[in-house]
Amino acid sequence: MSEIKIEMTNVKEKLSTTSDKYKVGMVSLGCDKNRVDSEIILGKMSNEYEITSDPKNADIIIVNTCGFIESAKQESIDTILEMANYKINYKCKLLIATGCLTQRYGEELRNLIPEMDIILGVNDYNKINEYITDFIDGNKIASELLNYSDENINEGKRILTTQKESAYIRIAEGCNNFCTYCVIPKIRGKFRSRKMENIINEAKDLSESGVKEIILIAQDTTLYGSDIYEKKSLHLLLRELSKIEGIKWIRVLYCYPEEIYDELIDEIASNEKVVKYLDLPIQHISDKILKLMGRKTSKQDIMNKINKLREKVSGIVLRTTFIVGFPKETEEDFNEIIDFLKEYKLDKVGVFTYSQEEDTAAAKMEGQIIEEIKKKREEKLMIVQKDISEQINKLKIEKLYDILVEGNDGKYYYGRSYEMAPDIDGSVLFESSKNINVGEFIKVKIVKNMDYDLVGVEAYESCK
Repeated sequence: MSEIKIEMTNVKEKLSTTSDKYKVGMVSLGCDKNRVDSEIILGKMSNEYEITSDPKNADIIIVNTCGFIESAKQESIDTILEMANYKINYKCKLLIATGCLTQRYGEELRNLIPEMDIILGVNDYNKINEYITDFIDGNKIASELLNYSDENINEGKRILTTQKESAYIRIAEGCNNFCTYCVIPKIRGKFRSRKMENIINEAKDLSESGVKEIILIAQDTTLYGSDIYEKKSLHLLLRELSKIEGIKWIRVLYCYPEEIYDELIDEIASNEKVVKYLDLPIQHISDKILKLMGRKTSKQDIMNKINKLREKVSGIVLRTTFIVGFPKETEEDFNEIIDFLKEYKLDKVGVFTYSQEEDTAAAKMEGQIIEEIKKKREEKLMIVQKDISEQINKLKIEKLYDILVEGNDGKYYYGRSYEMAPDIDGSVLFESSKNINVGEFIKVKIVKNMDYDLVGVEAYESCK
């Protein structure tokens, strides 16, 4: 124990030789919900520390980890080890790891990577400044800092890491679904909604800072309000958010199809600010596999919900994800996905191979699929979807879209239509003879389709 305290004292001496405000760098891994946590952490530190976007210039480095699947865990460990080298090669004197991986494997990680000075779980962010100060002063050790509560929700001031025109808002924490392949409920706890007034105030602050698009996220956004308001209330939240003057687009992700309800569909259809885009994590379409996954839906229910959405919401774009290679998945089960995609032609599709995660029911199932077969199924499904995407994109030629401008690559401006979520759905490229600011909306006519991107020409003056 004395050796650890000597090291803490050394950290304090090293930091005290730097400028008045220590520089903090953040490396955020994993999903958009993790990104929000990272932005909250930076927001809580911004009064006492200087934030830098380059970890090479940081006195303190924070790695916010992901622990969802094996590849994400490995990326998190590799990143921590990479940042540990910054203590040798650059300015870093204090290395902190947070997030899902540390929540799940905190003690093992501390033993595996002793270069980490502080380890925090997913509910410790309110105390991060205190932890840093106490650790530097030698009052605490890393193993004492892990804490967890099913009641806490991380919220507060944020330092945005996205481009200024778009921002994510997490409307709930945790998950009650307990899918057999997923450890999120064990890491993040039970589903708990944020108060509506807190979400609205956050959206107002974002709007005042120049944000034009807000993207609502949670493990399952469709359950919003069912705990604290005793009924599903996402439609009411959308209605209130749409009253914020500066917000032009409201996008909703992670809507479990079985929980989508009529009032929500009607609000999406009638509310001009709610973009006609919905993310439905279907994961599979075979009733046998859906049951093994612990999903609370069926193939027929999914098809009925898609039909209703397309009937009620004009121009709606549907995105989903599939998991292939789940235990006991036969070629017949897999081919059901292909047949479903060819019939329903979903606009955006992501494909993941099943990851056998410890502490999950699926990991103990018989009939585990070898990696080679999983990979072949992933590749085959993506080829099918690529052809569907090309067919869909061809239909967009000559159509006009409002494009939210995100930047200029030297030749083209690029941005997104309502049909595209940030980072996952491609871009619209177009030329313009005038200077256009990031965050402006420009009318663009599509003239060429690519695999996932589109090329257009500016059609009118800037849209206000």
